[in-house]
Amino acid sequence: MMEKIPRCNDERCRLDAFCKTVLRNESVNYLLKLQRQREREKSFSDLTQAELGQLCTEDRHSCDEFVFSSHGCDLYIDNEQVANAFAELSQEEQSVLILHFVMELTDKEAGVLLGLSQYAVRRRRKKALDTMRNRLRPILPKGG
Repeated sequence: MMEKIPRCNDERCRLDAFCKTVLRNESVNYLLKLQRQREREKSFSDLTQAELGQLCTEDRHSCDEFVFSSHGCDLYIDNEQVANAFAELSQEEQSVLILHFVMELTDKEAGVLLGLSQYAVRRRRKKALDTMRNRLRPILPKGG
């Protein structure tokens, strides 16, 4: 004769159903969490140059570099010869170069800050660069 298949009692069946429901819900929550994470994540190759720049930092040591300031903006130069050539420029010429190359202001914008015309700023920038180029000619590569 065949043996009877044991039936689970009500309490045991409810516990079994409850455990399965909890496991299913935890699984769904975990998968939703992974999906939200994937939506927020971005590959490094998808980042713009500006976003990549925000992710890195440089250690700056005062003994390794020279600092020049103008209008609240600092220019760090780590080459002693370049720093010496820059230091020999007038304060106004230094300001023009810092505003142009560090703050990336146009000649007109820099002129407003310095109280000069756009043409005067351009002329001072060109003169300062020519002066530095002449002082640094011995260390510049050919064609520089």
